[in-house]
Amino acid sequence: MTTAKEPTFRESVDLMFNRAVSLMDLPPGLEEKIRVCNATYTVRFGVRLRGQIHTFTGYRSVHSEHMEPVKGGIRYAMGVNQDEVEALAALMTYKCALVEAPFGGSKGGLRIDPREWDEHELERITRRFTHELVKRDLIHPSQNVPAPDMGTGEREMAWIADQYKRMHTTDINARACVTGKPINAGGIQGRTEATGRGVQYALQEFFRHPEDVKAARLDGKLDGKRVIVQGLGNVGYHAAKFLSEEDGCKIIAVIERDGALIDENGFDIEALRNWISKHGGVDGYPRGKYVRDGAKVLEHDCDILIPAALEGVINLSNAARIKAPLVIEAANGPVTAGADEILREKGCVIIPDMYANAGGVTVSYFEWVKNLSHIRFGRMGRRQEESRHQLIVDELERLSADQNLGWTLTPGFKQQYLKGAGELELVRSGLDDTMRAAYQSMREVWHAREDVTDLRTAAYLVSIDKVAASYRAAGL
Repeated sequence: MTTAKEPTFRESVDLMFNRAVSLMDLPPGLEEKIRVCNATYTVRFGVRLRGQIHTFTGYRSVHSEHMEPVKGGIRYAMGVNQDEVEALAALMTYKCALVEAPFGGSKGGLRIDPREWDEHELERITRRFTHELVKRDLIHPSQNVPAPDMGTGEREMAWIADQYKRMHTTDINARACVTGKPINAGGIQGRTEATGRGVQYALQEFFRHPEDVKAARLDGKLDGKRVIVQGLGNVGYHAAKFLSEEDGCKIIAVIERDGALIDENGFDIEALRNWISKHGGVDGYPRGKYVRDGAKVLEHDCDILIPAALEGVINLSNAARIKAPLVIEAANGPVTAGADEILREKGCVIIPDMYANAGGVTVSYFEWVKNLSHIRFGRMGRRQEESRHQLIVDELERLSADQNLGWTLTPGFKQQYLKGAGELELVRSGLDDTMRAAYQSMREVWHAREDVTDLRTAAYLVSIDKVAASYRAAGL
């Protein structure tokens, strides 16, 4: 008896792409043009550290330039390789098309364990990597715009932006060469939370449609739903925090690299996050049952499973034992193509990664626009909005006094109504609108076509169709 072979991450992306295009009427040449990666640059560079020269290997892959600039994060991890970067770049193409961010797809990676290096050493490595990419226009405000990914964050993006500026001293749009920067270095409010916030908005939109909720063998609203989160990094932490604090979900299990915790009463995510930051893992946390083999907890009974860390965690070896009726892919590629088929046959609904974790690139788009416009969102209109609202409140209160009606506006309502939208409110509003519109485009295909039985295929159909339209408009 032969066991089924697990596809690689790149093979999974290609398999899912092929499944979608088999339902489309694309010319073979255009189908191939969309599928293949345009270019991948491999760089090997040396940095003198700790008394010797260390050589590092990095990648920057451009999948599609149907729109420019191309967009995609840079990850720091020992597992980084060309296949992974090219698969992630392809996902970025489809993701940007799905949420109507005007970018092509790209991705970068550096084979390094950031925990092995001090901050000043990481800065030297990052600046040298940046130098190698910038001099080939693989970082550029109008050609290729990176962002944070696994192992990188605001700090690394600030170093990249500063290095670009040093090499292009007269470029007025230099800050737009990278997104995910700190606020004081040209970043935007709401970017750090964006991917986790997008997961929340995706689930909120899913639960607005009883027909879709029923397809996942669930009912009611988000309130009270039992959730398992795998990976309490930036994305998993914010998704868990917002879902528990704002939507009434119970985070009954958290899986980390050193094991997992289970508590049917739900966890205080803020307290757990602080513990992990201090102790490096979940082991020893005073609440919940500790399970050393964290991967087993993916199979624990729950309503919603949120894999928010690495690709391929749900695969042929465990898919049949996954009990969650609803899986939302907060990470890139956490469900392999083989596992996807098993889960669908079981009736599990999967909200796919190219939609579910698109919050990051959506708010990166807002940051890029902010950098190019050189003005903070809300700066021009906020006080005028407040003045107009004040006029209405004053008039209502005057009418009440003149007519002796005896009623007053509640202080909470008045305070909330009078507050004009600042940058954070506008970013969240734009993200919410984007996630709603993208979900509507997917579910329309999902429910309208008998040959489309899942959201992932629907997402690929929507995004590939938009990429194809761009290429046709360009004369291809």
